[in-house]
Amino acid sequence: MLNWIYTTLGEAWGPLRLFNSFFFLSGMGFAACALATWILLPRLWSLLPTDRGRAFAINADQSVGKPVSAGVIFVTIFCVASLIFVPISARALLTTPLMLAALVVGYLDDRRGGFSEYQLAVMDAAIALGAATVICGFQPVDIWLPLWKGALTLPAWIAIPLTAAVIWLSINATNCSDGVDGVSGSLSGVAIMILGGLLYTVIGNDIVASHLGIPVNREGANWAIMAFLMVGCIAGYLWYNAPPSQVLMGDAGSRPIGLLIGMLVVATNNPLFLLLIGSVLLLNGATGLVKVALMRFFGLKVLSRVRFPLHDHCRKELGWTNSQVLVRFMLLQIGASALLVLLALKLR
Repeated sequence: MLNWIYTTLGEAWGPLRLFNSFFFLSGMGFAACALATWILLPRLWSLLPTDRGRAFAINADQSVGKPVSAGVIFVTIFCVASLIFVPISARALLTTPLMLAALVVGYLDDRRGGFSEYQLAVMDAAIALGAATVICGFQPVDIWLPLWKGALTLPAWIAIPLTAAVIWLSINATNCSDGVDGVSGSLSGVAIMILGGLLYTVIGNDIVASHLGIPVNREGANWAIMAFLMVGCIAGYLWYNAPPSQVLMGDAGSRPIGLLIGMLVVATNNPLFLLLIGSVLLLNGATGLVKVALMRFFGLKVLSRVRFPLHDHCRKELGWTNSQVLVRFMLLQIGASALLVLLALKLR
């Protein structure tokens, strides 16, 4: 909306030119989302359902009775802010209904006490497929990979299922990583911030992308704004979720966040960025999904002595405190992401 105001009135009043600056929109959007979440969350969390604990989770009793589904509040703030700060013409805006759909699925799961695994898998797949269709638009998609010079052009019938799979994995990995105060929000915030920076400075920049031999995404700056809006929301939420937490995001927060991470990865035109930037998220959450799938569908028992999510193994078997899990996982996330992204960009 702000960009539309510039387009309509910018020539009449010079300062409105700021509304045409993606850097300004990203910074102001971040601040507005952080402040709105920080102010509204404690005033509204009495309306949220409370946590009932989870079977087999370590220290689950410590969360019982706390407000859950904080994602209802900060994801709604994100969607409203997107309409304000992201240019109306941006294709990325078409994904906001899917963010709300993921929010609703997560909220109902929090409130009901849990859908079945298969019900959630189907609903996540439908949302992921819708997001992939919106982003790809039934057009051929150029992707780039480390150690591969040039771009690979995928027809839509291959690109859409592939990107949907990436988004589905991101939703579930992020959801499974929730369970220790501050961990899921911090890891997700770092991943989203790095993706937003890449989309703004590298993948959405003609000069830099051409120098690195990377396909340019003309929507890169728009996706970057959405990324920083969500980072602002997560920052406001983490103020109250820092150990010991006062409120929990629940599936209503983790599923939309996972959806956004997956969509940002798809927007980079490099599906491997989910592994590079979300390495700790995947290690913590998605490996458990792989273990269960191998055991349930193929009868293979692997990593039988390792608890998943991995944060539970660190607390139960290694004796780490919640704060140690948070700090050490964050250090691994930042270090691994920075190293792997630099290698991916340069090893072409």
